[in-house]
Amino acid sequence: MLKTFSIGGVHPQENKLSAHQSIIKAAIPPQVAILLSQHIGAPAKPLVAKGDTVKVGMKIAELGGFVSAAIHSSVSGKVLKIDNVIDASGYPKPAIIINVEGDEWEETIDRSDTLVKECKFSSEEIIKKLTDCGIVGMGGACFPTQVKLCPPPAFKAQCVIINGVECEPYLTADHQLMLEHAEEIMVGVSILMKAAKVNKAFIAIENNKPDAIELLKKTASSYPGIEVVPLKMKYPQGGEKQLIDAVTDRQVASGALPISVGVIVQNVGTTFAVYQAIQKNKPLFERVITITGNSLAKPSNLLARIGTPLRQLVDACGGLPDDTGKVISGGPMMGKALINLDVPMTKGSSGLLIMNEEEAKRGEIHPCIRCAKCVDACSMGLEPYLLAQLAAHGEFERMEKERIMDCIECGCCQFTCPSNRPILDYCRLGKNKVGAMIRARKAKK
Repeated sequence: MLKTFSIGGVHPQENKLSAHQSIIKAAIPPQVAILLSQHIGAPAKPLVAKGDTVKVGMKIAELGGFVSAAIHSSVSGKVLKIDNVIDASGYPKPAIIINVEGDEWEETIDRSDTLVKECKFSSEEIIKKLTDCGIVGMGGACFPTQVKLCPPPAFKAQCVIINGVECEPYLTADHQLMLEHAEEIMVGVSILMKAAKVNKAFIAIENNKPDAIELLKKTASSYPGIEVVPLKMKYPQGGEKQLIDAVTDRQVASGALPISVGVIVQNVGTTFAVYQAIQKNKPLFERVITITGNSLAKPSNLLARIGTPLRQLVDACGGLPDDTGKVISGGPMMGKALINLDVPMTKGSSGLLIMNEEEAKRGEIHPCIRCAKCVDACSMGLEPYLLAQLAAHGEFERMEKERIMDCIECGCCQFTCPSNRPILDYCRLGKNKVGAMIRARKAKK
């Protein structure tokens, strides 16, 4: 019997329109805007100024704190300016804007396709290298990888779980990456095991990807300590706590981190980036992104440079359909609507979903009928209907007591609601308010 997590979850339609579409290299744009804050934690600090010449892979911003990530140029050319640009949240954020001139890479980057299996670095050297290369979680959260690999002294890692679930509808970037780069991913897993000082790793894949499961099982047979774990399809299995529950039967307590149960979770895209950083000396300046939608001419998986305007990627897939109602950064469950397509791609850009007018319509909102479907669906064991009501009435102190900060914003509650209530919207509002309250309290201490 296939494993899965124990609380809540839903089964949205898959809509994997771009499944088995080979990864295509996107064209280099004439100009990029590389955000200084495209990771959890402090924004990076610029190392370049207007007029400076940069190469592909050159570090252009350094860590801004312990939880932060370095930023590298994805293009070669000249820095036009450092200015605010609108990001996926709709707010202006500082970015380094570069006019592209050619495609000259740093000479230290190994651009060959030759597989390099043996890792010559120590655990400490691996972590330093990942820090220098700006590697972050690429499943969406963008948590700096080196921080995950350096847990507090009170905790010790026992295993690594590689997240190849990709449970969000429509997205296929991770699936295709596993099919095209299985061997490199295995080496990346081995490197992460060495960095975390563990001898066991699990690669978790939902069973709607039988080709990836078969290929990775075959490839893993020659890599000690790595096991491929097929999982039953259920959303949001890609959430860290849900994935740990499914693979190890361990539950992470409220407010605790995965390392509290001895687990470090890394996304499969991150694992590939780890391989490239350690074995090829390649910083994280490009990634695979799914561009998709039922009305889109050519749903695709593109390898695109960080900072590329999303409009260019849509144009590469046939252009914006005439019946477009909404464009979502990410997938339909956890993604957020964009205000325009001039938003630059970031390290966390896993997908872009173009919804037609019919799909984008919200149903008419009706009163809550106390059916408790949202409670059954919540994979964190919360009471979403109550949290939404508290947010609507501004009762944020009580929201904190009702564990709003445990909400992973998966959208299961809103997906199941027969009254079409905007439960997730209210939960996000409340979570932001409560988060600000907690930060303000800490600042006073």
